[in-house]
Amino acid sequence: MSARPEITQRDLRNRSKEIMDAVQNGKAFTVTRDGHRIGELIPLRRRRRFVLREEFSALSRSAPDISLDAFREDQDITAERGQGQDDRYAG
Repeated sequence: MSARPEITQRDLRNRSKEIMDAVQNGKAFTVTRDGHRIGELIPLRRRRRFVLREEFSALSRSAPDISLDAFREDQDITAERGQGQDDRYAG
């Protein structure tokens, strides 16, 4: 027996809105045809837009130190180059 509910191809066709709404809400299904499993309907992983402050703080504790002088030097070098021939977006 599969870990997720099985639906027939016919059920998928006849109840597509109901089933797709369930998938959108996180439910997964195994699709069958003629009694054989042929596929799975699973929700896509949703990408988070924000990181919780506590999580960011925890991740930042183990991040390497950044040299402010090296960072500024990199910015100066980039600014001096400007938009040259190697810039594919230069007009």
